[in-house]
Amino acid sequence: MDPFEELKDRFLHFKNQVYLENLDHYQNLSDNQTPKFMVIACADSRVCPSSILGFQPGEAFTIRNIANLVPPFQHGASEVSAGLEFAVNSLQVANILVVGHSRCGGIRALMSMKRADKSKSFIKDWVSIGKTARLSTEAVAGNLNFELQCKHCEKESLNASLLNLLTYPWIEERVNEGSLSLHGGYYDFTDCSFEKWTLVYRQGLEGGSKYAIKNRSFWS
Repeated sequence: MDPFEELKDRFLHFKNQVYLENLDHYQNLSDNQTPKFMVIACADSRVCPSSILGFQPGEAFTIRNIANLVPPFQHGASEVSAGLEFAVNSLQVANILVVGHSRCGGIRALMSMKRADKSKSFIKDWVSIGKTARLSTEAVAGNLNFELQCKHCEKESLNASLLNLLTYPWIEERVNEGSLSLHGGYYDFTDCSFEKWTLVYRQGLEGGSKYAIKNRSFWS
């Protein structure tokens, strides 16, 4: 069977059972969008954020990439930085949610990289953005087996990406003024559970860490 015939059937079902049944909503969306969330998720076919979290059209401005990484501001132009600029400055989203997941191939590639390897690879160059997460994983969980190290790094890279978000001046400004919140999420598809937390950032805090985690919750 032609796989596009199946997609055609799904599209026509969507049009007749969803679009036409909610025509006013979709016509409003044709004029503008006011999403509550920007979501940065992995490109992995098993972890579509709209399927997992039930986002409806117009609710989440979404960017997906290998290993759901956020490069720092200094990295320069990328689809992530362009998406962040549009979502924060133009759409004025109130929440950025970075979603990682279990058994992530991108994180496995990061943890498998050989330091002496000089070969060129788009994947290697991209996942190298997460090198601080790898280093902290090796320091904290280096005595564990490779699978557990990868699992640790999957979550560690989320926090590294949340901190990278704060290197964007217009994100830091909105977080400080309280109009934007940064969140991490971790989807484990082996047992269908979801862990969520929020990053707290205190600019100019004297002594101690400027960062903390709050509102950690576990959905299962």
